[in-house]
Amino acid sequence: MGIINRKHNALQKENTARFFNFECYDDANVSHALIDAIEKWAIKKRMTQMIGPFGFSDKDPQGLQVDGFEYLPVIATATNSPYLKELVEKEGYEKQVDCVVYKLPVPEKAPDLYQRVYVRLIQSKKMKLVEFKSRRELKPYIVPVLRLVNETYGSIFGFTPLSEEEMFQLAKRYLPILDPAFTKLVIDLNNKPIAFVIATPDISVGIQKARGRLFPLGFIHILSSGKKSKQLDLFLGAVDKEYQGAGVTALLGVSLFKTAWQRGLEYIDSHLILETNKPMRDVMERLGASIYKRYRVYKKELAHS
Repeated sequence: MGIINRKHNALQKENTARFFNFECYDDANVSHALIDAIEKWAIKKRMTQMIGPFGFSDKDPQGLQVDGFEYLPVIATATNSPYLKELVEKEGYEKQVDCVVYKLPVPEKAPDLYQRVYVRLIQSKKMKLVEFKSRRELKPYIVPVLRLVNETYGSIFGFTPLSEEEMFQLAKRYLPILDPAFTKLVIDLNNKPIAFVIATPDISVGIQKARGRLFPLGFIHILSSGKKSKQLDLFLGAVDKEYQGAGVTALLGVSLFKTAWQRGLEYIDSHLILETNKPMRDVMERLGASIYKRYRVYKKELAHS
């Protein structure tokens, strides 16, 4: 698939096309035919650069997996055959940026510093931690939370602000599989979201057993695997710029660790983190997390005759 996100190009003042959903047999002639066709199309559209794999926005699975193939993929993250890396690089593509995925052991008790910050913020009454028991309770916060994403993700590679329609589509896609207990929200005194994190128990084993079919029994495998899983998958999170560095991540983290430990979960998959996102990587590494998967977005300058 070839994509031109004109809105993003206009914001970033660039002429970039994207390739996405790239899949083929281990055959250099086949991969060349596919990639060459997309490049020629992009050149006709006056694009000067190609990146990929990259979807319509950074909310789509991005990057080619280049490390960690011994682990099952999670639902919000793509995977691919290992040989695709070599096929893409044969076409003259080089690294644009890597995204890393951390595996974080769930602590029985959060570090003392986190605990102290958690207690201080809870007692301050300047903000409130909101926890959920049902998807119905989540619904009123969906659009406000995704508006917070728009406000805080502006500097992230490939990010384009979500429209209201895209917000509802994103919610529709993931709300059915979310466990409300693992959505944590912090609001201010005016009930405005200032930070959140969304996670859900891993269902990869269930999807594998279902063999891509929900019926007649596939959905049972998927639901069962979520209940038996020892891994929690992070989906999305954000902190209002005014509150970054104020300890709000500790408030979310301690709450998430508590729920995960009570459910018998042992590990957290961090989802993709840009390798250049030093603050987030520092948080993960201070908590004892280690990188166990790596994804790469490639780039190539397009030659115009």
